[in-house]
Amino acid sequence: MQDAAIQAEGLRKSYGNVEALVGIDLEAPAGTILGLLGPNGAGKTTAVRILTTLLPPDGGAARVAGLDVVRDAARLRARIGLAGQYAAVDENLTGRENLEMVGRLYHMGRAASRERADELLERFDLTDAGQRLVRTYSGGMRRRLDLSAALVARPPVLFLDEPTTGLDPRSRIGLWETIEDRVAAGTTVLLTTQYLDEADRLADRIAVIDHGRVIAEGTSDELKERVGGERLEVTLDDPRHAEIAISALAPMVDDRPTCDGTNLHLPIRRGRGAIAEAVRRLDTAGVGIDDIAVHRPTLDDVFLALTGHTAEEAAEDGRPPDAEPREERAAA
Repeated sequence: MQDAAIQAEGLRKSYGNVEALVGIDLEAPAGTILGLLGPNGAGKTTAVRILTTLLPPDGGAARVAGLDVVRDAARLRARIGLAGQYAAVDENLTGRENLEMVGRLYHMGRAASRERADELLERFDLTDAGQRLVRTYSGGMRRRLDLSAALVARPPVLFLDEPTTGLDPRSRIGLWETIEDRVAAGTTVLLTTQYLDEADRLADRIAVIDHGRVIAEGTSDELKERVGGERLEVTLDDPRHAEIAISALAPMVDDRPTCDGTNLHLPIRRGRGAIAEAVRRLDTAGVGIDDIAVHRPTLDDVFLALTGHTAEEAAEDGRPPDAEPREERAAA
């Protein structure tokens, strides 16, 4: 059993009458990525701010890199990296100066700070902009610079709060590769995201958060199993053959296949070999098809099953936003 690099038990936080966190438990073994998946206002950023010592919890306890987030806050800050939802860089410095400053704050020395700055500017496609003042940068460039700053000291634990917000597809993929490289080198990452594909690709385990509660936790595959296994989808070339097709395919499934027009849906016990078997059965029955495919549940299916809405709908449904930005201003 790997040691937990991040561990939280019963974390609670309220802003007035709004409960941002309602006794959540989290755990990330060293060298893994824990994804916090949920819509705006779910409590993800509040959890990150507590775990990075920026906000005291109202209840519960948490340890990061073996240190208590309250009692050992000063020591812990030297062992973590944080990139929040908004770029926290100095507009009056150049990109390179920002990164060198972070290196010096971590006592890396001038030469090492400069070398690391150049390395990160190249990694995030900012070399040409490195000598420009940050106030001339676009929003996406600032975002990439902020992420670079979080990586300067190669911290053993890295917190990324919706890190790809505002990034173009190329930069987003580049960041994913950087995260994977850091984890391969032993870094532990806590990643919050609204993007289901991001959690699916990166996270070793995922905690789904909604309204301040962890409503599900597990690997991507384990979460998908909660909404059922794989399903076979068949498009018939003639809707009049639907009943014949259903009878032919029924032995493959426990429940009767369903049909809407020319489309048949079958929950299947196993994906391997299902297409070949279905084609044989339909051919024997004299049923023609236009298309056939096996589909696995997605994380969006998981979120829909758990909450009654998709992640995109949750982000756009007008729910009251998390109180975190007000707290952030108060703490500044």
